[in-house]
Amino acid sequence: MDKTLPNRASAARPHIRIGLLWHSASSGNLGVGALTVGNLTLAREVAASMGLQPRFVILSMRDGDAPLDLGDDVEIFRIDTRAMLSPSGFWATLGRLDCVLDIGAGDSFADIYGPKRFAFLWLSKMLSIARRVPLVLSPQTIGPFTKPVYRALGAAAIRGSAVTFARDEQSLAVTREMAPRARAELAVDVAFVLPFEDRSSARGGAKIRVGVNASGLLFHQAETGTNRFGLSYDYAAFTRALLGALCAREDVAVHLVTHATSNGDPTDDDSRLADRLAQEFPAAIRVPNFATPSDAKSFISSLDCLVAARMHACIGALSAGTPVVPVAYSRKFSGLFGLLGYNHVLPMRGVTEESAVGYVLGRLDHRPELAEAEVEANRKVKDLLDVYRAALKQIFAQAVARA
Repeated sequence: MDKTLPNRASAARPHIRIGLLWHSASSGNLGVGALTVGNLTLAREVAASMGLQPRFVILSMRDGDAPLDLGDDVEIFRIDTRAMLSPSGFWATLGRLDCVLDIGAGDSFADIYGPKRFAFLWLSKMLSIARRVPLVLSPQTIGPFTKPVYRALGAAAIRGSAVTFARDEQSLAVTREMAPRARAELAVDVAFVLPFEDRSSARGGAKIRVGVNASGLLFHQAETGTNRFGLSYDYAAFTRALLGALCAREDVAVHLVTHATSNGDPTDDDSRLADRLAQEFPAAIRVPNFATPSDAKSFISSLDCLVAARMHACIGALSAGTPVVPVAYSRKFSGLFGLLGYNHVLPMRGVTEESAVGYVLGRLDHRPELAEAEVEANRKVKDLLDVYRAALKQIFAQAVARA
């Protein structure tokens, strides 16, 4: 840990010490960073409303080289095998916290990422429970748990948590089926509250400003024939056909927008792909990589429309009022946008490259309809996040009372 966190008993109130488990302070994937900033924003807001001064400790593995400036009230504790096993490591740090908010990296509380990752996520939860530090599973995707042993272990963690928040109805159903007596609530992705600079005044110019966020991961899988997500169409062919159609229109200015970069993994890097596509389609504008999630959302707010395969780029657009066509690759999309009644998502299956391009172009020509749907979606977001705010207020009050 970079700084020394004071013991609970020694700190003068009205301080509250909050652990942010499986949040990231350095990921090149701006969506992961958006979860961290969003949950920080909500926790600070709730604490301030209660007259509390929060201090935070991010507890997570080192997962990138794009450090965020999160404020002087945030410290970092790096999780690794040694830290988890040493009594003076993770266990000792838990003892100095009043509560823990665990966001599970958004969608990692599942068994689809392998046994090692599951083991770290599960053990950190169980140690928090054993240490009797109130554990909140912040809004996230729960599951899938495809094997009985993972399902049983996951259920134990849910039962031991003070409350579990699912960010979509399918995850809520999974939670309640696994642990029917546990407290489980429906909320929505915390990245909706990511702060940004509103640049919507740039919309409505002589040309339609269309952003295209092409996923390096999906493109690589299409080129290698992997198709791990089971799309019914060739994503690389679709992307090229869409860019060709958009660049051929004199009334459109195409902007290539990145949202997940990786210096170490070229197969999951939007940046390298954007460079390639900029060479193939010289009429398109290659937007420079963004330093922070808020920078990305600020730029997205200037667009007339965004077509995006990264879910948090879509969330940034919807919450900024930019008409968006999400390109789905997992149930996260149908779960989230279905919950919000936003029915303008390119589905994973049942489409060809040609029909997928036609769908996107059709949505582009109906932007006012998309904008109207976003207004109603954002009303639902507020109501769902109010449920989460109310729970945080209750947990914070209980944590302060027991400290």
